[in-house]
Amino acid sequence: MSASLQFIGATGTVTGSKYLLTFGKHHYMIDCGLFQGLKVLRQRNWHPLPIQPGRIDSVVLTHAHIDHTGYLPLLIKSGFRGHAYATPATRALCGVLLPDSGHLQEEDADFANRHKFSKHHPALPLYTEADAREALKYFESVGFHKRVELSRHVSFQFLPAGHILGAAIVQFMVSGRTITFSGDLGRPKSDIMKPPVPVRETDYLVVESTYGDRCHPREDPKTVIKDAIVETLEKGGTVLIPAFAVGRAQQVLFLLNELKNSGDLPNVPIYVNSPMATDATHIFRDINGDLAISREKFQELFQIAKFVTSVEESKRIATSRQPSIIISASGMATGGRVLHHLKFLAPEPKNLILFVGFQAAGTRGEAMMDGADEIKIHGMKIPVRAQVKLIDTLSAHADSDEIMGWLKQFSRAPKMTFITHGEPLASEALRKRIEEELHWECEVPDYLETFQLT
Repeated sequence: MSASLQFIGATGTVTGSKYLLTFGKHHYMIDCGLFQGLKVLRQRNWHPLPIQPGRIDSVVLTHAHIDHTGYLPLLIKSGFRGHAYATPATRALCGVLLPDSGHLQEEDADFANRHKFSKHHPALPLYTEADAREALKYFESVGFHKRVELSRHVSFQFLPAGHILGAAIVQFMVSGRTITFSGDLGRPKSDIMKPPVPVRETDYLVVESTYGDRCHPREDPKTVIKDAIVETLEKGGTVLIPAFAVGRAQQVLFLLNELKNSGDLPNVPIYVNSPMATDATHIFRDINGDLAISREKFQELFQIAKFVTSVEESKRIATSRQPSIIISASGMATGGRVLHHLKFLAPEPKNLILFVGFQAAGTRGEAMMDGADEIKIHGMKIPVRAQVKLIDTLSAHADSDEIMGWLKQFSRAPKMTFITHGEPLASEALRKRIEEELHWECEVPDYLETFQLT
């Protein structure tokens, strides 16, 4: 029976991960993410899928980040009624991320309507917080290395990917064919995560390429973050760290704790102003089987930082002139409480905006890293006079060398390797490198392109 794979996301971009695996009359979606960044990409979230959601049998999620899960509430709202399979940690983290995603979209739509800066009247959210909470009912938790039978000839298993808590490589078995999806690959050496497990063989491979054209600096992350922030704090400025609530916020807290313990950090308040990051940090502490550090070590993070819960306290620290470190989401400054901090902190030269991860095309983070003199927040133009820096040693994504190291553990070449989840230059660079060093056959799929898996 014929099988095919269609790429309906994460092509030419690092967001919107969605793959449709078809075998006979059965359809399985691997990842169900939102497009983010450039407007032309975000508009795809409103486009109908190439298949009616009600015809999809199951969704299998690699990990909890919104660019891999954030479309699921809309898929269910549009008629999907199957299971959404995920690891227990991914399920728990989605319980935080998805309702927040719906809430933020409702807030943005309401703000646009009140201030009349949307072209749509009225502006509507893709889905609501209630829609997202409804979507959680469709989750089915599956542990690592446990085979799940989806139909007579189709099964899958999760393997640890090392990217964030619960992140998985997904390996499908389809009537004698093996199709492996890397998801987001973690790094062989990480402060908080165990490395991705090796995969020895597969017939078809879908591999991410976020950093396919570059390598991360090899400096000690603690030294890098210390050098970046101490000068700002000593001259009376505030350090704002936009960080992804899941994964990056916990890694930054871990490094700050290490610096505190060694006496290398000035005695200033540290705030985590993100309800998601707060909830996620609890989940990291309580479900830590694929972490490289203990539950007790994670408990220390709650001692060095103040986790902001109320809106009133959020406003107070946003307007405070006291030197401090503020960790807030989102990591690319696309939404969330970090925007309110940027309004107050970006115009002041003594402050520092410290990005600690990849900034996708079209995001405020990318604009600031490219030297933008101003950014638009909630319809207002905000001047950027603060220092803006990027630390790229903290990435939870494998870089080009690390991806190649993972691929070299295969005992035989796949029939085809599909390179996705990267900007065009990154995907193309990884394709050339795989072909030249491993002599594997590769494709960089286009949006909505379909391949037969013979």
